[in-house]
Amino acid sequence: MQILTADVLVVGGSTGGTVAAIASARRGAKTILVSEFPWLGGMLTSAGVCAPDGNELESFQTGLWGAFLKDLQLRQPGGLDNSWVSFFSYDPRIGARIFAEWVQALPNLHWIRGDVPLEVYRQGGCITGIRFRKFAVTAKITLDATELGDLLALADVPYRWGWEFQSAWNELSAPVEPNALTAQYPVQAPTWVIVMQDYGTDIAPEIAPAPNYDASKFTRAWENYSVEQFLNYGRLPENRFMINWPVHGNDYGVEVERLITSETKRNEFLQECFWHSQNFAYFIQSQMSRRYGLADVFDTGLAMHPYYRESRRVIGLETLCEQDILPIPTGQVAALKPDAIAFGNYPNDHHYPGFEFPLAPKSLRWGGRWTGTPFTIPYGCLIPATIDGLMVCEKNISVSHIANGATRLQPVVMGIGQAAGMAAALCVEQRCQPRDLAVRTLQEALLVEKAAIAPLFNLPPQHPEWLYWQKYYLDNPEKYPIDGNCPCVVYQDMPPDTTTNFSGTFYRHNIQNYTILIDSPTESCGSWVLVTLRSHIDQQLQNYTHAKQISVYGRLNYAGKWLLVEEIAD
Repeated sequence: MQILTADVLVVGGSTGGTVAAIASARRGAKTILVSEFPWLGGMLTSAGVCAPDGNELESFQTGLWGAFLKDLQLRQPGGLDNSWVSFFSYDPRIGARIFAEWVQALPNLHWIRGDVPLEVYRQGGCITGIRFRKFAVTAKITLDATELGDLLALADVPYRWGWEFQSAWNELSAPVEPNALTAQYPVQAPTWVIVMQDYGTDIAPEIAPAPNYDASKFTRAWENYSVEQFLNYGRLPENRFMINWPVHGNDYGVEVERLITSETKRNEFLQECFWHSQNFAYFIQSQMSRRYGLADVFDTGLAMHPYYRESRRVIGLETLCEQDILPIPTGQVAALKPDAIAFGNYPNDHHYPGFEFPLAPKSLRWGGRWTGTPFTIPYGCLIPATIDGLMVCEKNISVSHIANGATRLQPVVMGIGQAAGMAAALCVEQRCQPRDLAVRTLQEALLVEKAAIAPLFNLPPQHPEWLYWQKYYLDNPEKYPIDGNCPCVVYQDMPPDTTTNFSGTFYRHNIQNYTILIDSPTESCGSWVLVTLRSHIDQQLQNYTHAKQISVYGRLNYAGKWLLVEEIAD
């Protein structure tokens, strides 16, 4: 058997794994990345979730997440303003191409495709390598970037799976005791994403039903939406649609514990999950005509693997709980963790088909729209409590089941991956274990790469005071502002070249709720919701006079019927 050596081994080409390998190699570590699938990027590409959620505000588009968005904007014909579930939707093939090119540009990063881990090598309390089918890799630091935390099980590293009750951490939303929901869904339901296409006329290839087709499972799928709204949820460029629909759609969680029981049981679940989505696609076509069919994005029209919302979760040096992601009293941010290495802002979102599961609210209105309370993720969540030589960098971080609903989102996992890859490379440089790495060293290295750690609404990454205020709040976490705005000067740069000028009447309906009645250009006449991702525009909209004429530069999103404002001209 061939034995390869590396400083850092990343097992899994997931969202977190891909970014971790890139961050490690860019720091200078000899890195090997082993992926199961031919595409890199996981959720963002091979799982088909090409309309990502969270970290959407301009100030939150930092690090490799921000770089990914910039590259997408340059490469995606027609831009990213297509759907109403996300501000960014794109052809997943373009996303996979970006990640592949980033990886292939690094001579010290060796990417091996089409393999999964079979055995973990260890010396005492330290993991030293992984055996695959035809080769093995020895490494100083190994990262578990698998979709389901498979290395944790292979290495007998303690992990959590499923629910914790209120007695564990006093989480507001955790159930007091087992109930029907916790029994039926130990973890959130995965989704096998479909990509469909509008062929213009009834010429789409006919979709065959899969075994056990039952139309009654889907008849209420878009009962509270028009067909157009349903399709526009995940509209992609070139008349394609991401179908990742939670309401009587393609979420599938029947005996989901089979995913970690055995390979046979996992394959059984995966086949059923695939068939469920195939049947949903058949139902859509049967209801809407053969104008709509499977797209040519993936070989089957369905993604390469499911979108997993939850996996095994390591028992780490620190565990992020629901209290850590909720807003502090009278504020609109969560408390800043002194050892933070990444952040997110998505509202806490759980998927259990057939169940309504109320959670403590962490949403807020900002920029004329709903977004989520920013929160930070501490370094200790990436480090197993009981073993050395290993870090985690996906949905397998040390987090409670409840808080996982906010930490699982794609941009958050990209931030986690960048931090884990950087930490692994620093450990190699300093010849230390992850638990012994000074977190400030890691924070400083991330800031050099323009990866924000303290989420601040009014501090975009191009701001000249960006580094000063990032370091200031890491030095003084107790002074982190409860409204998420630092006392920096207002920074206004020129809008992107892709914007158009629109004029009309501004209407304020209530707090953070605005529309414009456009009178120019004439082809866009009518009422549009005004939204922005930019802090200084948010402030201007809050202070703008009701029923006054307004001229803005921005882009129309026809799916969401909103105008994304980049600049106010008067």
